[in-house]
Amino acid sequence: MRAAVYNKYGPPEVVRIVEVEKPVAKDGEVLIGIHATSVNSGDSRMRSLNVPEGFGVIVRLVFGIFSPRNPVLGMELAGTIEAIGRDVTKFKVGDEVFAACMFGAHAQYRVVKQDAAIALKPENLSFEEAAALSFGGTTALFFLKEKGNVKRGDRILINGASGTVGVAAIQLAKHFGAQVSAVCSAGNSEMVTSLGADRVIDYEREDFTENGEVYDIIMDNVGNAPWSRSKDSLTQTGRLLMVVAGLPQMLQAAFVSRKNGRRAIAGTPADSAEALLFLGKLARQGKYRPHIDRVFGLEDIVEAHAYVDSGRKRGSVVMALQPG
Repeated sequence: MRAAVYNKYGPPEVVRIVEVEKPVAKDGEVLIGIHATSVNSGDSRMRSLNVPEGFGVIVRLVFGIFSPRNPVLGMELAGTIEAIGRDVTKFKVGDEVFAACMFGAHAQYRVVKQDAAIALKPENLSFEEAAALSFGGTTALFFLKEKGNVKRGDRILINGASGTVGVAAIQLAKHFGAQVSAVCSAGNSEMVTSLGADRVIDYEREDFTENGEVYDIIMDNVGNAPWSRSKDSLTQTGRLLMVVAGLPQMLQAAFVSRKNGRRAIAGTPADSAEALLFLGKLARQGKYRPHIDRVFGLEDIVEAHAYVDSGRKRGSVVMALQPG
C-alpha cells in the first residue's frame, strides 16, 4: 500500500510517498480502507519538532530521539472496514467509520482495535468531513466539558477561533448553551459567525485583554494568551483553558489555580470511542460539522504540510485517498 513516510524531523519535504506492507487485522482489530484523513497542527509539530517551549526533549524521548519511531503520521481518518479479526463484534465488513489515532492515518489502510476511538460515520457527512471530526472535536470537548465544566449561560472567549480546534469549540460551546466571543482575523469573521459565534474580535484591531470585558472561560488555542495576560479578563471563578502552552506555562497553571477562584487549566485529551460517538451524534443532528479549508491528494502531502505550516488554514486540511 502507499503511505506518506518521514524518517527524520524537518520541513514538509522530509515526507515522501512510498510503498509499505499492508497491515492485517489481528484478534479484536478491524482493517480500514482509508478514504480521507487530515493534516493538522499535531502532525506538523511531530514532523518538525516545532513544539511548545520545554517539550522538545520530552517529545524526542517519547516519539524518537534521533528519528521518528512511527514514520507514518496522521491522527484521524474515515473509511470503510475491509476485514475484521477474530472476536470482533462491534463492526462488520462494509461499515463506514471514522476514527482517531496517534499516528498511521496517512496511508491507504490502517488497523484499529474495535475498542479504540472508532465509531460509525454519520450518514450525512462525506468521508472528507468525517475525517475531520476527531482532532478538533475531541480536543474542544475535553477542554470545554471535562476541564472547563462549561454550562448554559457561560461567557466564553475562544482565542484562535478559526482553526481546527476553534471551529469545533464554537459549535460545541453553543451546543452547551454558552455565549461565544471569537478572536480571529477580520477575514475569518464571516466564517466564525456562521458557526454560531455571538461576537467576533479582530485581533489586529482590538486586544481582548484591554477592552474591560470578563469571561467565565477563556480558551487559548494559539498559545499567546497565558495567565499573565488573561487573568484580569476572567471572572472571579473564571477558567483559562490552555490548549496550547509551553511547559513553564503549564507548571504556572498548577501553581496559580485555586479551588474556589480563578484557575488556569492545562491537559492532554485522550482519544475515546465515547467522545467520537458524542460528536457523531451531534453531526447527525446537524449541530456540529467540520469546516474544510482545502482537500489535497496523497501525492500532494508535502504541499498539504506546507499549507498547515503557513498558519493560514481555516478549519481543517483534508487528504482524499483511494484504498488500493
